[in-house]
Amino acid sequence: MFSLLKKELNTFLQSAIGYIVMTVFLVVMSFFLWIDEGDSNLLTAGYATIQPFFSISPWIFMFLIPAITMRSFAEEKRTGTIELLFTRPISDFSIIFTKYLAGILLVIVALLPTLIYYLSIYQLGKPIGNIDSGEVVGSYLGLLFLASVFVSIGIFASSITNDQIVAFVVAVFLCFVMYIGLESFSKLVGFKGLDFILINIGINEHYMSLSRGVIDTRDVFYFVAVTGIFLLLTELKLKSRMW
Repeated sequence: MFSLLKKELNTFLQSAIGYIVMTVFLVVMSFFLWIDEGDSNLLTAGYATIQPFFSISPWIFMFLIPAITMRSFAEEKRTGTIELLFTRPISDFSIIFTKYLAGILLVIVALLPTLIYYLSIYQLGKPIGNIDSGEVVGSYLGLLFLASVFVSIGIFASSITNDQIVAFVVAVFLCFVMYIGLESFSKLVGFKGLDFILINIGINEHYMSLSRGVIDTRDVFYFVAVTGIFLLLTELKLKSRMW
């Protein structure tokens, strides 16, 4: 399992797309937080906070993570190496989980440089350190849980096709639906009786809850459950494979 994880990480980090994806993420985030004169600019917010970072990140992750995961199984299918992959002496779910874990580690690598945003605002605050660190920790945890769901969705999308572009598009669509789509549907007249259910099935409600710095076990369970569902769907899809 460790050798497969190492292979997955090396494959991504040795390709140009890996560095391009992470660079684009950091450049876009820095533009909105430090250069753009909109409401997300940290320097003109008037108080010490990096919440705009956590508001923008899910939208960027909606494209970033599918770009990371789109080759997970689609490329294996296209090149024919998937048959060799599943002859390894480990279970199908272990292979899926290893690819999922590789995706999470890559997201963490992309997030590590963003700690400079927190450190900068920490130092710029009056007095120094005048920032709600508990809220920041909760928001980072919420972002990691959100990334966990997006990675599992991306891997599932990659398992249903041998075309990376198709996998990317499907993953972006599913991430959008899960993040804000269901909540948006709940506001339509025809869904008025189901609004509470749709909102709680969607990610945004639970992500916003964690972003307030309150770690609710119901939110944690939600993210773990949804991640597990998409990983199990991936396993079911691969078990029914007919190559």
